[in-house]
Amino acid sequence: MITEIAPAPERVAAEPARPRRKRRAWDEVPRRQIYVPLSIYLLFTLIPFYWILLFALRRPGSTSLVPWPMTFEHFEKVWNERAFGTYFQNSVLVGIATLVMTTLVALAGGYALARFNFRIKKAFMLALLCTQFVPGALLLVPLFEIFANLRMINSLVSVIIAETVFQLPLSMILISGFIRNVPYSLEEAAWVDGCDRFTAFRIVVLPLLRPGLIAVGSFAFVHAWNHFLFALMFLSDQSKQTIPVGLNTLMSADSVDLGALAAGGIIAAVPVVIVFAFIQKWLITGFSAGAVKG
Repeated sequence: MITEIAPAPERVAAEPARPRRKRRAWDEVPRRQIYVPLSIYLLFTLIPFYWILLFALRRPGSTSLVPWPMTFEHFEKVWNERAFGTYFQNSVLVGIATLVMTTLVALAGGYALARFNFRIKKAFMLALLCTQFVPGALLLVPLFEIFANLRMINSLVSVIIAETVFQLPLSMILISGFIRNVPYSLEEAAWVDGCDRFTAFRIVVLPLLRPGLIAVGSFAFVHAWNHFLFALMFLSDQSKQTIPVGLNTLMSADSVDLGALAAGGIIAAVPVVIVFAFIQKWLITGFSAGAVKG
């Protein structure tokens, strides 16, 4: 009689002993030593925001520490009577135009710095870094003379050009770091497939630079949105002023309307907060990638 031989049971290999995890220095730190300083820092950070909301939402003449009953009278005043609607539109225009121009020019310059070698490359990079130590206030008079000769005073174009020029050095350095992290072999493979340099860059490299471009563009937008000096010096017509200059008009030598000033500050801060809320993931990824040399 033929019987089926049962297969021998497989030997179960002994599971290797897992190495014991080394205890790190911060694993032994009591939680209170971490949470207490963070809570104090958070408290000092949130109190000014609550104070602004308090002045913006409570009724004129009220001294209550709770904005109840709430009123939007201050917002209506600054938006309609103080022309903050016009200031807001001008700031959006300047911010978006600066974002686009800075990103495009920095992308071209960063690619040249990352992919090409030339004699003065190190000196040029050093010059870009040194420009970050020059405050914009020192160049206001020369820039004013240049724009006056070009008949660009009292034009938003002058502010856009000035903001773009001051954002380019840092943006080019960051973009070049992002491009260095993209393997050069990817472009070479595209060339072998018949793509020219521009097509290979557009198809292969550009999609990989999205976090970096978002980081650079958002930084340029926020700087142009908050900058005060260029708009103050180059724009004289009230209908062309931006929000930082508009906030300055709410303060006079005799008195300050705290409610209107707080409402204007909230109007100025909300767009920036919304932008960072949506792009924070890309922003952190982009700056992390640009900080590592590939």
